[in-house]
Amino acid sequence: MSAEPLIDRVVARITALVGGLSGKIAVVVSLAGCSGEFSALDPAGRSAREVAWLWWGMFGFATLVLLALIGVWWYAMSRHSKALSETQAESQYRRWLIGGGLVLPVAAIAVLLAFGIPVGHRMMPLPEKDGFALRIEVTGHQWHWEVRYPEGNIELRDEIHIPVDTPVDVHLTSADVVHSFWVPRLGGKLDLLPGRTNVLRLQADEEGTYRGQCAEFCGVGHAHMHFTVTVHAADDYAAWYDSARQAQESADE
Repeated sequence: MSAEPLIDRVVARITALVGGLSGKIAVVVSLAGCSGEFSALDPAGRSAREVAWLWWGMFGFATLVLLALIGVWWYAMSRHSKALSETQAESQYRRWLIGGGLVLPVAAIAVLLAFGIPVGHRMMPLPEKDGFALRIEVTGHQWHWEVRYPEGNIELRDEIHIPVDTPVDVHLTSADVVHSFWVPRLGGKLDLLPGRTNVLRLQADEEGTYRGQCAEFCGVGHAHMHFTVTVHAADDYAAWYDSARQAQESADE
């Protein structure tokens, strides 16, 4: 058998590898500039920052695994093979089977869990040191969001107002089908289930208006089931709260 076809195949694979690496480098450069209203990589809150760090950690780990696989591939392509006895071949087979089929997956899952479990724990609505967290109740409907501030008897539609640097517990439920509450720049997503209440902790570090969206297909109006979260300075939030409460009282009369 001529060596030329083998050389051609090796050159073709190297070319594909270089092209693949160039594409991945371009992706990394692009991701470095990720931002926008629905970007989970542009966090503006404590929970969202945990999600972003977890994403980058998983991305880095996946990159290491990719480089390791490329190294193994390169080793397999460049090494000089030699005849093995049946015992040696069986021993080598077992090493690869145990290493690649057992040790690597278990180690990968252990590393991901070691990072993921603490992140998930920090995102839970645990009691704050000062014992205060603003309570907001959100009910999903086809296809809008009903928002209530129980302490002030304020009712809104498709908009939420919160103070900056304040933990907020959003109590989520659904009036019909399964929805999913998601404000990418402020935290993770959480499902709204009929007959059940889930609690999502949000805390914004920056003032501004953030967009949210239902992240679970819920029917023909799903794409338009969005809302806004407006984050105010403490004094501005107090002024808005008083104004909204007075408007609600006037509307109820």
